[in-house]
Amino acid sequence: MSQLHDIPLSVLDLSFVAEGGTGPEALRGTLDLARHVDALGYERFWVAEHHNLPSVASGAPDVMAGQILAATTRIRVGSGGVMLPNHAPLMVAERFKVLEALYPDRVDLGLGRAPGTDQLTSHALRRRQDVDPGDDFLDRLKELMLWDTGRWPADHPYRNIQVMPVDLRLPPIWLLGSSGYSARLAAQIGVGFAFAHHFAQHDVLDAMLSYRAGFQPSERLEAPHAILALSVVCAPTDEEAEWLAGSVDLAHLRRARGDYRPIPSAEDAAAFPYSEQDRAFIRRNREKVLVGGPDRVAEGLQRYLDTTKADELMITTPIPDLAARKRSYTLVKALQAVAVAA
Repeated sequence: MSQLHDIPLSVLDLSFVAEGGTGPEALRGTLDLARHVDALGYERFWVAEHHNLPSVASGAPDVMAGQILAATTRIRVGSGGVMLPNHAPLMVAERFKVLEALYPDRVDLGLGRAPGTDQLTSHALRRRQDVDPGDDFLDRLKELMLWDTGRWPADHPYRNIQVMPVDLRLPPIWLLGSSGYSARLAAQIGVGFAFAHHFAQHDVLDAMLSYRAGFQPSERLEAPHAILALSVVCAPTDEEAEWLAGSVDLAHLRRARGDYRPIPSAEDAAAFPYSEQDRAFIRRNREKVLVGGPDRVAEGLQRYLDTTKADELMITTPIPDLAARKRSYTLVKALQAVAVAA
């Protein structure tokens, strides 16, 4: 059974825009946070791809990954993830090979099945691609892997196209998911799997355990590696953590109503006139957010490890106050030292 003190801890950051703040501030905050958690000893730092969301500043995880790699020294950096329906597989292969060439053994290629946006924006992203408008994720994934291996059928028209630079492979591939589909597919093709528990409706145990049970070793990965992504707000006391998490509560409530404005402050969240229905929604949503002081958070993280058998925990802390966000990651990482001492 994995213990908190010996499990890798990682970070997922979406470059959230604070209400009253700006997109450039959010992007610079991501770089600041990456340097901070690199120094703390976190394993990975992943950035997401979303489009047409006023609350999220970055829609280009490959660009952000390059900037973060340049600003850090040891942490692995990757996409959490590239939304493959939005991109030609050849372009994805080229961009991540360049990153791997410049920063060997520090890059991860996480792939998502969803477009990461609304239907109209998804159409705009894909309208110049000559593709079937349906769900072609599996076809794109197969093509991406062929760009990596070069094992095209003898009569395939792409057989003689080279992905530059030619003298290295793609970085490790991860499938991201919030349902059982990606878990089963990741197990079948033998790659890492990351489950987005912070927004998933699918049962976390089904996804995590079915991936492990069905895993088939491959040349990419010999044994299963399952990352559990969790939303965590940690502060010195339970009371302060609850205060900070008000931002998360109100942001989720707004998104449920189709309102994607920037992330509210804790002060604005505390002053919001919640109805009883709103408070019931927040209580339900809090099942996906781990909030508290160090003791409460440590207990919650260990509980997730015990039940999901995760090989790694990836923390996202979607609060607008950068200083409080950095402190939260500091406190969570310090829990490992406390666990060892105990």
